[in-house]
Amino acid sequence: MNSSIIRYILGYILKIEGLLLLLPCLTALIYQEKEGVCFLAVSAICLLVGILITIKKPASFVFYQKEGCVATALSWIVMSIFGCLPFIFTGEIPSFADALFETVSGFTTTGGSILSDVEALSHCSILWRSFTHWIGGMGVLVFLLAIIPMSGGSHINLMRAESTGASVGKLVPKMRYTARILYIIYIGMSLLQFILLIAGNMPVFDALNTTFATAGTGGFGLKNSSLAGYSTYIQWVTTIFMILFGISFNTYYYLLYRNFKKAFSSEEVKYYFLIILSAITIIFIEILETTSGIWDALTQSSFQVASIITTTGFSTVDFNLWPQTAKMILLGLMFIGSCAGSTGGGIKVSRLILLVKTVAKELNSYIHPKSIRKIKVDKKPVEHEIVRTINVYLITFCLICAVSIFAISFDQKDFTTNFTAVAACINNIGPGFELVGPTENFGFFSPFSKYVLIFDMLAGRLELFPMLILFHPVIWKSALTQRPGKKGTKPFQA
Repeated sequence: MNSSIIRYILGYILKIEGLLLLLPCLTALIYQEKEGVCFLAVSAICLLVGILITIKKPASFVFYQKEGCVATALSWIVMSIFGCLPFIFTGEIPSFADALFETVSGFTTTGGSILSDVEALSHCSILWRSFTHWIGGMGVLVFLLAIIPMSGGSHINLMRAESTGASVGKLVPKMRYTARILYIIYIGMSLLQFILLIAGNMPVFDALNTTFATAGTGGFGLKNSSLAGYSTYIQWVTTIFMILFGISFNTYYYLLYRNFKKAFSSEEVKYYFLIILSAITIIFIEILETTSGIWDALTQSSFQVASIITTTGFSTVDFNLWPQTAKMILLGLMFIGSCAGSTGGGIKVSRLILLVKTVAKELNSYIHPKSIRKIKVDKKPVEHEIVRTINVYLITFCLICAVSIFAISFDQKDFTTNFTAVAACINNIGPGFELVGPTENFGFFSPFSKYVLIFDMLAGRLELFPMLILFHPVIWKSALTQRPGKKGTKPFQA
C-alpha cells in the first residue's frame, strides 16, 4: 500500500484546515474576542504539522482504491481532532469527548449538538461550528482533488470514497475539472442564498452562518431556538435552499451547460420531489388543527420535511409534539435522505429506487421463472455489481445501527431516544425524538456512547466502508510490508 501518499494527503488536509481556521480568527478580530487567539494558535499548529508532513513528496502519486478509502477516513478523523482543539483551548467545550462530538457533527453535516446554550459561545466559535458544515458538505478532499496532481485513476478513488450515493462518475474527462465545477456550483448557490437572506433583513452574521449550515445540509443554529425566531420569508428561503442542496449536483451541471434533457430526466430527482410533496401534504393535514392557520401549517410542514429529508436538521417547531403519523413520516424521511451526489445524508433516494426495482424483479422471476429482466434506471441498465454493492451496503447499514443501539443502551435511556439518536447520527440529521428531540441535545450521553455516535456520524458521511476498512488487519499489514508500484498491483479502474 502506498502509505507515503496517504501521509502526503493528510499533510495537505492539515494545511487547508489551518488556512480555513483563519476565518474564525477574522471574526474574533471584528468582534474583538480574545478566543480568536486560540483559533490562531490551532491554525499555526495545523500549518506547521502539515508543512512538516508534506516536505518530503511521495515517490509515486498513483494509488489505489484501498488507499483512497484509508486516506479519506483518516483525513476526516485527523481534521476533526485538530478542528475540536479551539473549543477545548477556549474552555467553551472543555471535555475532549464533547468537543470532538461537536466538531465531527459539524464536519459530517450532522448538526447534533451537546450544547444546551449555543448563544453562550463566542462569535468566532459559532462561526467555526457553522463553517465546518460548509467545509464538510461538499468534502474537503473534493477541493483537494483540484490541487494535487495524481495519476492512474487516483482522483476518482478519493472522489468515490468521500462522495455520497451509489456511484460517482466524471462530469468532464478529467476528475480535477469535475471537482472544480462542483465547487463553483456549490459556492454560487451559497452566495445566492446569502444574498436572499440579507434581502430579508437577516443580520449579516446570522445570514452567513445560516448559509453555511444550509449549504452543507448541517443544521447548526446560532440561536437556541434554531430558526424559529426568524421571519416566515427567511424560513421559506431556507426551506427552498435545503431542498435544492439535496439534489444531485450533476443536475446543476447539466442545467449550467443547457443539457435540459439530462437535467430533467433523472428518476431520482423526480421521486425525490414526489416524496417531499407527499410528506408535506400528509403532515399539513395532520397538524392543521394545531396551528394558527393554513399558511402556518404549510410553512411548518414544508420546513420540517425539507429539513429532515435533506438531513439538515434545522427546526422551527418542536415536532416531538406532533401527531404520531407526522412523526412516523419524519422518521421514514430520516432514513430515505436526499439524492446521491448532493450534500445531504441518509440512505439516498437512488438506492431505495434500485431496492424497489430489485424486489419487483424478484417477484417477476417467481411468476415468469424463465424471463430475463434487466433493472433499469433512467432507461439505462444497471450492472449487477452495483445492485450487489447496494444490497451489501443496506445489510451493513442495518448491522451498524443494531450494534450502535445496543452499545448506547447501557446509558439506560428509553428505546425511542436510543433508536432515533443512532438514526440521526448515522444519517447525519441531527435531531431525533424524545430526549434528543429538536429542543434537546446529546449532552446527557456518556463519553462511551458519544464515541459510538461519533463513529456513526463518520461512517454515515463516508458511506460506511471507508471507516470500516480501518478495522481490517490486512490494511495495516500491507501498509508495513507492501510498497507502492509492486509488481502485480493494478490501479483501480474508474
